[in-house]
Amino acid sequence: MDNQIIKVKRLHKQFGNQKVLQGVDFSVNKGDVISIIGPSGCGKSTLLRCINLLEMPDAGEIIFDGKYLYKNERYFLKRDIREYKVGTPEYNELYNKIAKIRHEEHQIDKVVSKSLNEIRCHIGMVFQQFNLFPHLTVLENLTIAPVSLKKIKKTDAEERALELLKKVGLEEYANKYPSVLSGGQKQRVAIVRALAMKPDVMLFDEPTSALDPEMVGEVLAVMSDLAKSGMTMIVVTHEMEFAKSVSNRVVFMADGKILEDGMPEEIFSKPKSARLQDFLSKVL
Repeated sequence: MDNQIIKVKRLHKQFGNQKVLQGVDFSVNKGDVISIIGPSGCGKSTLLRCINLLEMPDAGEIIFDGKYLYKNERYFLKRDIREYKVGTPEYNELYNKIAKIRHEEHQIDKVVSKSLNEIRCHIGMVFQQFNLFPHLTVLENLTIAPVSLKKIKKTDAEERALELLKKVGLEEYANKYPSVLSGGQKQRVAIVRALAMKPDVMLFDEPTSALDPEMVGEVLAVMSDLAKSGMTMIVVTHEMEFAKSVSNRVVFMADGKILEDGMPEEIFSKPKSARLQDFLSKVL
């Protein structure tokens, strides 16, 4: 348990009438490299966005490094209380429990809302579309968050940014603007931008899906090196070879649920569910 950094319990998320996450249970240990695979629209990206609260779940729990980021049990209790008549002992017991939990959950919300920027400093995220500021140079893109959010000296932030750029082979682009970079170079800069905050966990939301095929390899190479360094990573990906060779765990999602979670050789060589067997037959 001491090694566990993320715990997700009974997570639900709905957009309108569409149930995107339906009771997801998921845990991450320090040093894990987890690839999340599955068909489009199955809730993979939504799960990532809920973990760092870019999307607010509807119910469940998210615990990061032993502290609640989100908790809503009332959703389940309110559903259960409908089964009883008002005034019965069972109804009254659940009603009192809901009142008690409401106070606890409001206290969690207050704490998290005050420290949300700090929380996100510990959970880096890399998106499909890079999200670099076009009016800032590469170096400025990398230093703006450490300076403004972590109050790091500009000279120290620039020194770390240049070290990271060197590691991904882009130090000569420090003073150039994103418009002159290729897609693969932009994504490498986006990875470095997240690393500049010294996060405990890195989330990757299909980081190669917007790239031309010849640029995919250079981004996956950076991610592989990052995994070897011991970084905890959760990667939503369609790159099955990366999931096989770099991950220590692979999670298969479909219809808003986790259907299988295991070592790569188990998932790819011995799939248990017909849903996973069908998915692999189409993507391998």
